[in-house]
Amino acid sequence: MTAVSLKVLVAPDKFKGTLTAAQAAGAIVNGWWSARPQDEMEMLPMSDGGDGFGEIIAQLSGATEHVCATVDAANRPVGAKWWWHAESRTAIIESAQVVGLAMLPPNRFHPFELDTRGLATVIRSAVGAGAQQILIGIGGSATNDAGFGLASALGWRFYDERDQLIEKWVKGNKLTRWLAPLDPILGVDFTVAVDVENPLLGLNGCTRIYGPQKGLAMQQAPIAEAALEKFAARAREQFGYDLACDPGSGAAGGLGFGLRVFLGAKLESGFEIFARYAHLEQRLAKADLILTGEGMIDRQSLMGKGTGRLAQVCKAMGKRCVSFAGQVEGAAKTQTSDRLFHSVHALSPDVTNPTEAKKDAALWLERLARKVAENYDWT
Repeated sequence: MTAVSLKVLVAPDKFKGTLTAAQAAGAIVNGWWSARPQDEMEMLPMSDGGDGFGEIIAQLSGATEHVCATVDAANRPVGAKWWWHAESRTAIIESAQVVGLAMLPPNRFHPFELDTRGLATVIRSAVGAGAQQILIGIGGSATNDAGFGLASALGWRFYDERDQLIEKWVKGNKLTRWLAPLDPILGVDFTVAVDVENPLLGLNGCTRIYGPQKGLAMQQAPIAEAALEKFAARAREQFGYDLACDPGSGAAGGLGFGLRVFLGAKLESGFEIFARYAHLEQRLAKADLILTGEGMIDRQSLMGKGTGRLAQVCKAMGKRCVSFAGQVEGAAKTQTSDRLFHSVHALSPDVTNPTEAKKDAALWLERLARKVAENYDWT
């Protein structure tokens, strides 16, 4: 009997450290088609605000690529991409292109040495081009400075109790006052694509949740937290409410907070921004099956990350959503089928081991997609 032809939407996020979202989509399509060549496949690489966000939103919107000479998180010269949509006067910036963790050699720089000042040059470049709206994806950062470096480079001045200028974010625990720039950026609306909902401070804040993956030892967390607490207190005095508690203020080492405070930005779910640019619901309505994926399915996938949000939308629309992953965290594996995905399939241990999976992720993802297509329970 001839198998029924399906319309399949392939919408993975990146497999961090191994595959871009586009590469993951290509591997899934190749594997799936090798088993089910009759299916109609549509690729829709996804980003919820981290690495790859700029390229993906630019392709969806028709924005053109520009390159700006600036510095990375360690103050090393770098050419950073940004994108320009002239018709809407919109610039798209991806902070991972400027201060991304993946740009730095492993274990060479400590977060106390890193900051976000390089982003200021890119923002100035976009403003100089005539941007009236700037969209910034902030996931994947190497920093934990709450936007201090960005603000300093934009002309904000930070002073301690002796009225001495504070030049490093980690000395922010001595902050007593700050002064706004003499030439502030005016007439530009900033929207920030955040991929997490963490607050700035506390047990769920950026320092304790994401600091370790950036090289911050837990015994050093109180030092970082003390600086961020001072920034939060000063912002609370200025604005009359606690911006540090806003969901997403802890994204990208507090850059969400910094962009709110120093540029008046609005924080928005990176997935919602992607969905809007991609006309996602219309694409989902036409699909019989949705294939997604990311490097790790874990508790964050269940708490607002792109793949989890996609599965939630699919479930609400009565669409079957299948996820691929490099690995699945144990606690998440027991919840994914009931709460989000129709099924989840991991490179390790389903088809190989973690070492081999990282060595040639495209090969193993293609094989996994073929295996799922061959053996899938369509009932």
